[in-house]
Amino acid sequence: MAEAQPIVPPLVIPQEREGSRPFVQVLHDWIVTVDHKRLGIMYFSYGILALVIGGIEASIMRAQLAVANNNLVSPEVFNQLFTMHGTTMIFFAAMPIVFGIANYLTPLMIGARDMAFPRLNAWGFWMTAFGGIILYFSFVGGFGLYGAGSAPDVGWFAYAPLTSPAFSVGHSTDYWTIGLLISGFGSIATGLNIMTTVLCMRGPGMKLNRMPMLVWLNSVMAFLILVAIGPLTAAQLMLLIDRFLGGHFFDTQAGGSAVIWMHFFWIFGHPEVYILVLPAFGILSEVIPVFSRKPIFGYNIMVAATVAIGFISLSVWAHHMFTVGMTSYANAFFVASTSAIAVPTGIKIFNWVGTMWGGKITFTTAMLFSVAAVAQMLIAGLTGIMLAAAPFDWQLGNSYFVIAHFHYVILGVIVFGVFSAAYYWYPKVTGRMMSETLGKWHFWLFLIGFHMTFDFMHIPGLLGMPRRIYTYEASRGWQTWNTIVSIGVIFQALAVLIWVFNATKSYFRGKIAGSDPWDAWTLEWSTSSPPPDYNFAELPVVRSRRPLWDLKHPEDPDWKYE
Repeated sequence: MAEAQPIVPPLVIPQEREGSRPFVQVLHDWIVTVDHKRLGIMYFSYGILALVIGGIEASIMRAQLAVANNNLVSPEVFNQLFTMHGTTMIFFAAMPIVFGIANYLTPLMIGARDMAFPRLNAWGFWMTAFGGIILYFSFVGGFGLYGAGSAPDVGWFAYAPLTSPAFSVGHSTDYWTIGLLISGFGSIATGLNIMTTVLCMRGPGMKLNRMPMLVWLNSVMAFLILVAIGPLTAAQLMLLIDRFLGGHFFDTQAGGSAVIWMHFFWIFGHPEVYILVLPAFGILSEVIPVFSRKPIFGYNIMVAATVAIGFISLSVWAHHMFTVGMTSYANAFFVASTSAIAVPTGIKIFNWVGTMWGGKITFTTAMLFSVAAVAQMLIAGLTGIMLAAAPFDWQLGNSYFVIAHFHYVILGVIVFGVFSAAYYWYPKVTGRMMSETLGKWHFWLFLIGFHMTFDFMHIPGLLGMPRRIYTYEASRGWQTWNTIVSIGVIFQALAVLIWVFNATKSYFRGKIAGSDPWDAWTLEWSTSSPPPDYNFAELPVVRSRRPLWDLKHPEDPDWKYE
């Protein structure tokens, strides 16, 4: 049997520090860059900025709902807040963050020097960024440049007839539509780039069955983008035709159908959940093995479960529509498909637990966030199965129970996964370590705040509190639970502030990380921290799923057991 070829450490040419160059030149280099690593950082930073903005909007809503009969904001402002919060968090926070992680790491993990289409990669980022800018320009131009601004107030899913000119006065809905349309073009470009890079740019020996799990999950995410963004784009174009050219696609008074908009939106909307959560699954599948000192348990079945989730997720969209009056046959189909997707998702939870079982676990901050995400995925999955039953969903489909379930997925899995990734790959991106002490403060405060908010949010939902409600009477019995929910937001905000402080301080004063501070085994850790522009001086030859293990343990290479 042939011996494994060593991975040659790159010849790192010292690069001029950005701090020693004029600011205008540095800014110009970042604006015109086509380097996947810089674009990944820009995607991530843009997403974090949107996360903070969306978090502020959510905090104002929670302050309004903290006590009964509150009048902190008007009903009109409240409608605008939940529209902008939902749109911002999904399209301009979560998506750019997972795109940024995929952009930065995919070429490094497969042994490539860049993405397949560097200029398309840059175009995709700027389309996403411009989409968010156009959305928030509605605050200025919602009634035209000669009137006061007005944010959209149609909800993040913009059901008809709320988007019709009769209900939506001014241009705020148009900014919402065009902003999402433009960002959708950027998302399609990014998905195409990731798919092509993974299929065509893998380094020598990087077979499909040797790819890191994060790369597999990002590949399925890219496939879902290419399939799911199209229906949303078509719906946005039809909405513009309705609003500007006298079309009647969604005008029920003229023979159109409001339910058609629901179908188009949710054909995108539910795969969108997996577009966001699959990269988080990939992060857990990289962090947990490293800090358990064990290979991922059941690699092949994990890959199969990932592909199964990708396909099944395209057939479950109408479980968001159980309350609109579909036929019993349609309800039965979507109950079955929604229940079926729990199987591959459950497999992943068993595999993560199997990886940790018997391992030598080190509870770094990154590992803590990953373990919490696994536990919270279990709870989110169980409430998801409850809502998959049409009669149960009929009672709670428009209540705060659904809001709690949805945020358990978005915050409890995706955001926890993103924080895990931030602590795990921060040394690779910056060359410095983050403070573990501050990291643990961040973790425990965020964990406490998350569970105060979203555990207790289920209860008013079960008691009949509807979603999108502006205020309520004290006699309803919801105030105590809403007060607890709102207090939890304070803990989460403090935790995020600690994280931002930790990241900023560590960038300037953090401990030097070296190329492989975690004793990991995927290819990104074989190059310097931060990586050079060209990633690898010589493309590494891969013989197994753990190429750095082969380099560190030549007497017992991993590829011997494949």
